[in-house]
Amino acid sequence: MEQYTLKVPKGSKKKKKIVGRGSGTRLQKTAGKGNKGQNARAGGGVRPGFEGGQMPLYRRIARRGFSNSPFKIEAVAVNLDIIDEKYQKGELVSLQSLKEKGIVKARATNVKILGTGELHKKLVFEGLPISEGAKEKILQSGGEIKESSNE
Repeated sequence: MEQYTLKVPKGSKKKKKIVGRGSGTRLQKTAGKGNKGQNARAGGGVRPGFEGGQMPLYRRIARRGFSNSPFKIEAVAVNLDIIDEKYQKGELVSLQSLKEKGIVKARATNVKILGTGELHKKLVFEGLPISEGAKEKILQSGGEIKESSNE
């Protein structure tokens, strides 16, 4: 029969630090607390957030009113010049195709087409919010804008 010996990994069993036990130890006399003062006393020290009498940060910051920040929905902006580079004439521009071509990240859910740059190709845009300036340029280049087919 085989015999196994289990060993505790080195460094996993650390000895508890015992302080204030005489001059033979490193942590003698003041037990690592320095000399006198509030922090050296039993039960001494200050509460979390205390800043020595200065008005603490949690009281300096305004806490009034409502912030819509946690609920805001941010759209990824895609400019026409990028679309002009990546797409061929007559292609469909949708959220799925933008993801496939690597223009927006795979986890993107909200995308808006903006009108920066020029569009020289006739493209079909489907199911994407488009700015007024971009709409003009798309229609000028002979493109077409369709509403989402699944709505």
